[in-house]
Amino acid sequence: MQLISLPAPWTLALCFIGWFVFQSGAAWLCFHIPDAWFKADRFPFRTTRWEADGRLFAFLRVQHWKRWLPDGAAVVRGGYRKKNLTDFSQENLERFVVESCRGELTHLLAILPFWVFGFIGPPLLLWIMLAYALAVNAPCIIAQRYNRPRILRLLRLYQNKGSAR
Repeated sequence: MQLISLPAPWTLALCFIGWFVFQSGAAWLCFHIPDAWFKADRFPFRTTRWEADGRLFAFLRVQHWKRWLPDGAAVVRGGYRKKNLTDFSQENLERFVVESCRGELTHLLAILPFWVFGFIGPPLLLWIMLAYALAVNAPCIIAQRYNRPRILRLLRLYQNKGSAR
């Protein structure tokens, strides 16, 4: 429901500014949420049955295109870079799981405000903004949901190895 009618260039400018604010705000908020809130075995991070421990996403060939996704941690001081995992210690893998949950929540929250653009534009703009939000954030969510079960399997191996001693 369009409440404000603006010239097209102003609407376009507000869309760019709005997405920057919404996505930056989601990242800022999630960066400040305590690690204890990010549990891989709880909703919404828990792997569902239909995902088959990430194998569904392997079907989507995630392993081939995920390297092209940006790593938002590069722009945040103190951010944890998930792009190239080089430290396979148990502590680092546990950190990776937490940060993959954080990244997933960030991208989920960044999709939600698409509806706000309906206030400044026609209904078609709302659909374009939803398509944009999904195109930008869904691949990042898919990559997190593909990687996390694989890392959790490694952690289980560590734990089984430690309990066998």
